[in-house]
Amino acid sequence: MRVRVEPAIATIPAATWDACAYALPLENISTAAAKRLGSTADCLGAESRSQALESEPQRAQSNSQLDPGNPFISHAFLSSLEESGAACAKTGWAPQHILVEVADGTILAAMPCYLKSHSRGEYVFDHGWAEAFERAGGSYYPKLQVSVPFTPVTGPRLLVRPGPRMDSARQALVAGALELCSRRDASSLHVTFVTEPEWKYLAGLGLLARTDVQFHWLNPGYASFDEFLAALSSRKRKLIKRERREAIEGGVEIVRLSGAELTEAVWDAFFAFYMDTGSRKWGRPYLNRAFFSIVSGKMADRIVLVLAKRAGRYLAGALNFLGRHTIYGRYWGAVEAQRFLHFEVCYYQAIEHAIEHKLARVEAGAQGQHKLARGYLPVTTYSAHYIANAGLRRAVAEYLAHERVHVAAESEELAALAPFRKDVANEGG
Repeated sequence: MRVRVEPAIATIPAATWDACAYALPLENISTAAAKRLGSTADCLGAESRSQALESEPQRAQSNSQLDPGNPFISHAFLSSLEESGAACAKTGWAPQHILVEVADGTILAAMPCYLKSHSRGEYVFDHGWAEAFERAGGSYYPKLQVSVPFTPVTGPRLLVRPGPRMDSARQALVAGALELCSRRDASSLHVTFVTEPEWKYLAGLGLLARTDVQFHWLNPGYASFDEFLAALSSRKRKLIKRERREAIEGGVEIVRLSGAELTEAVWDAFFAFYMDTGSRKWGRPYLNRAFFSIVSGKMADRIVLVLAKRAGRYLAGALNFLGRHTIYGRYWGAVEAQRFLHFEVCYYQAIEHAIEHKLARVEAGAQGQHKLARGYLPVTTYSAHYIANAGLRRAVAEYLAHERVHVAAESEELAALAPFRKDVANEGG
């Protein structure tokens, strides 16, 4: 095997990338194989672990396995970011995608990686680390970021095809990322919004472990939105009903568009919302108008655009992407204020869609404790970090040890505030 770096995802065939992205994630290794592989403390690269994994029978690649369970790691989404110019060297996201291949050119593994000149658009904040290192005379930038740009969504980052050399290819990805860090004179490597099994894997290889909290809505199998409401405490149920009524007062109509319904005129309207809200929240929105046209052309059937309109004029909207079991809320914007419209368009419409299509989860983006009162529950997110400088690495490791304790305690406290009826909560609802 050899490791190489591609400076543009367009040079990688879509079928090749997606065969790695949607083949056999680390978390899908069977329980029996996982037991044979041993614990994280075994460093996961030991010969015994490699042999155990390579002896595990590999499942055939069916259409369902190649179905994009997470749309953001697809070639279509990542290439849309690059083709539009949203993720490029000029914006501080220079693609450095890491590939593992064998002598005949077959690609066994891939990693979405970027050389960063800042820490914007990541949602895992390391500004304090950068400031401390630079005050001490170091240069924190450039750094390497293994992630999906501007997208705080958990998903696989070590993309490996199934086969007898899976573990070796996975190890080669990580080794290649660390070598690239050295060759690019980067201060650090950050693998963000990684799955928990990959997080444990990377921690076993010595990367620093970090956690945070998001709020996700979980669907135990509700038949309707009313059935979901019935599971809530009376006070919260009344709150949501009132918010939904007031959100559409004055003749506001809510529509959900997908596929061929996503015309350029629709995207023009949504982009106006996105720019207005994004400019106020971030100062400079991350995406440009071209991105929405390009991504719509590539994966319109994976998009659900929720729009609010009055008298035929669109006034607000929320962009969602579909996975196999999840609807992901990404961007919201409005050009007219309407009380509670944000909650209706972003949260309640996503819940309704999930119930109607029997999806297991709604992920509504980063932060936002206000989601808790609306049925979204705290869920842990994970990232792993390599810091080249020994002094900074020690300081960050100590900080993260305390932060993980705080995050775990905060998550427990938030879970105790869940809006569900006590009898439902006790039954695991």
